Amino acid sequence: MVEALNRSIRGQTVKTSKVETSQRLEQEVSYWVCESPVGQLLLVGSLKGLQILQFQDGAHPLRIQSSWIKVRKPFQDILKQLQEYFDGARTHFQVNLDLKGTTFQRQVWKALQEIPYGRTTSYGAIAKQVGRPQASRAVGAANGQNPVSIIVPCHRVIGVNGQLVGYGGGLPIKQALLELELSHDSRAK
Repeated sequence: MVEALNRSIRGQTVKTSKVETSQRLEQEVSYWVCESPVGQLLLVGSLKGLQILQFQDGAHPLRIQSSWIKVRKPFQDILKQLQEYFDGARTHFQVNLDLKGTTFQRQVWKALQEIPYGRTTSYGAIAKQVGRPQASRAVGAANGQNPVSIIVPCHRVIGVNGQLVGYGGGLPIKQALLELELSHDSRAK
């Protein structure tokens, strides 16, 4: 049996169950904006995990929603991991993610997380990896919809000819991230 919790709203007592309270908390979204070597980053998350890591200095900064709560504490571990990444001390992230997307998009985003630090791959290789070898363009579209840049490393995907192509944060940021990883990758030395 779900025990009801008493809560006062505008002088009225409202019965709220633990389940309702839990569901409300799961839906709450918090955010934090931080500086990084590649510009301002917006982090957005729920109790389930990180939902967005967006470059705010690029051509398409994300508008902060009025319903979001500005608070640093839920992002402290992620911020620490990002600092370690930029310092060259972290090659893999351990972050709970709360990604919203189609089944295909989530398959692509999972495949992106398997690209080794300091390495690149092509859209075609990812298409083969997710079992859709003819879907390079769809992989490109899913890659472009990746809501969690850096942690889901879409910057590691390049054109089949080795050229840098498309990046939500802009090609200079993509180049900077790849150079950062290459400079710290012990396999490249």
